[in-house]
Amino acid sequence: MSDQIKHECGIAMIRLLKPLEYYLAKYGTSFYGLQKLHLLMQKQHNRGQDGAGIAGIKLDMPPGVKYISRIRSNSNTPIKDIFNQVYDRLAEIKEKTPARLNDIQWLKQNLDFTGELMMGHLRYGTFGHNSIVNLHPFVRANNWKTRNLVLAGNFNMTNVDELFNKLVELGQYPVETSDTVTVLEKIGHFLDEENEKIYWKYKSSGLSKREITDKIASDLDVRSILEESSQYWDGGYVITGMFGHGDAFVLRDPSGIRPAYYYADDEVIVATSERPPIQTAFNVKAERIREIKPGHALIIKKDGSWKEEVCKQPQEKRSCSFERIYFSRGTDAEIYQERKMLGKLITPIVLKSIDYNLRDTVFSYIPNTASAAFRGMVQELNNHCLDVKKDRILAAGNSLTPELLDSIFEVRLRIDEIAVKDMKLRTFITQDNQRDDLVAHIYDVTYGVVRPGEDTLVVVDDSIVRGTTLRNSIVRILDRLEPRHIVIASSAPQIRYPDCYGIDMAKLSDFIAFRAAIALLRETHQEHVINEVYNLCKAQEKLPKEQIVNHVKLIYKPFTAEQISAKIAQLITSPSVKAKITVVYQTIENLHQASPEHLGDWYFTGNYPTPGGNKVVNRSFINYIEGRDERAY
Repeated sequence: MSDQIKHECGIAMIRLLKPLEYYLAKYGTSFYGLQKLHLLMQKQHNRGQDGAGIAGIKLDMPPGVKYISRIRSNSNTPIKDIFNQVYDRLAEIKEKTPARLNDIQWLKQNLDFTGELMMGHLRYGTFGHNSIVNLHPFVRANNWKTRNLVLAGNFNMTNVDELFNKLVELGQYPVETSDTVTVLEKIGHFLDEENEKIYWKYKSSGLSKREITDKIASDLDVRSILEESSQYWDGGYVITGMFGHGDAFVLRDPSGIRPAYYYADDEVIVATSERPPIQTAFNVKAERIREIKPGHALIIKKDGSWKEEVCKQPQEKRSCSFERIYFSRGTDAEIYQERKMLGKLITPIVLKSIDYNLRDTVFSYIPNTASAAFRGMVQELNNHCLDVKKDRILAAGNSLTPELLDSIFEVRLRIDEIAVKDMKLRTFITQDNQRDDLVAHIYDVTYGVVRPGEDTLVVVDDSIVRGTTLRNSIVRILDRLEPRHIVIASSAPQIRYPDCYGIDMAKLSDFIAFRAAIALLRETHQEHVINEVYNLCKAQEKLPKEQIVNHVKLIYKPFTAEQISAKIAQLITSPSVKAKITVVYQTIENLHQASPEHLGDWYFTGNYPTPGGNKVVNRSFINYIEGRDERAY
């Protein structure tokens, strides 16, 4: 993705199932869980670089001893900062009293993050500020162990106002309206209710309060708490939670929008946002790692028993296809093959755009995340070359000569690394022309590969969102190579609609495809469509989200995808560019063919998996017309 887009966060949770002495004896370290958590987070650093946090719970600690620990950081290197704080303390102990590093009981009594249950969070801030108070995990503290709640998640709710009002109806007085605080307080409310219910059940039987506390810990119905809490949630979410006494959970939304995986054996239970980190950290095969099913929660009790339970009625699975195209690390075996398939499937469109002229075409990709799609395209182009050679040989028949064979075998791909990102430039310069000149130098280009005035240059991108980087940097710098024709090939379809489930794509005006459609409506004297859509959106503004229809689809209806692509090509071409510019996109059908199990395509089609999505897209259009530069949720 040539445009910088921030997106979903990352989660990690680990529960040690054996006494800590077991890990010391088998693995030679008292900090097995901490080290694994560090590795799980490091292998998901792509999911969040604005901030990070970890929290830990020690089981069965006596009164008066701290049993919940938390560290958060918003430094430039938050993961490193967090674990350095922990490891610096270990280094100090190692220097002064090294024997204590093997004394499990002393460690649990005196050192943070020496417990059996830990979670980590990586944040990309799509909303709000990036101060420490905005970072996960969040803690809802209480003097009763079973009422303590530690929460972290990868989520966005579309109906925060509605959820806030529900809290008020329950008698609460929340001091914030963010979805994180709202979710924390909602779960906290039903956790309190569950505690009360169990307390009065055993109170009548004559048990002491201390005895009742143990009963609450064993009887707490985590599934019921999550079912009640999530009743009105509308959004995409994976939420991890820990209760002070040691129960834990990982809850996934009913459409499976956000990803979540887990692995369990007799030593550990671990959950993450991506599968490869578990494979790497625990050296296990992919087939042993399970995906948490939509609407389900992985629930881990204090005694180490666990199960996956339904908390919300599962809907059609609409997991985020952007995970597959761009966000998740490409080391996942399935994701890698899907990205290659996207490259393969766009190849016929690319061939048509260059009039099947391979001799005068150079193929490359930008940025690095497009490399898998590029490899898939190259494989398919090689197959095309073989077919061309075979057809020419068969057509030659008895007239085949060595000279003709040489001519046939000259048909081969020209593949080169054309653009390399150099560095992220930061400057105090405010003049637009000077700033644009600096931006245009973010990428270095390989000179001498393209024949000036003769060659076509095809560059594969994994997706095109705003088109800003293409216009201000990439197209301009590629044009310096003096190609006759530049083709930008997006392995993803046109991004037309905002996301409201965790990706930083909330404003319609940001999308190059939307701006292209608006421009076409004006050029073809169809401005009435813009007014009609605005009036339809305004008419629904006060309706419940379940009754709202996505009317923004009408903006695109008068035009074919090819017409919009052509207008996008014009919009990303600055006046100084001399080459002909063509932009081609993947089709929706090809996207589904490449990733048939992950059909979340609302940013391409406008088909949102929850009612709140329709409310958000209409609100976003109203904001655009009314000139409001703000988020729609």
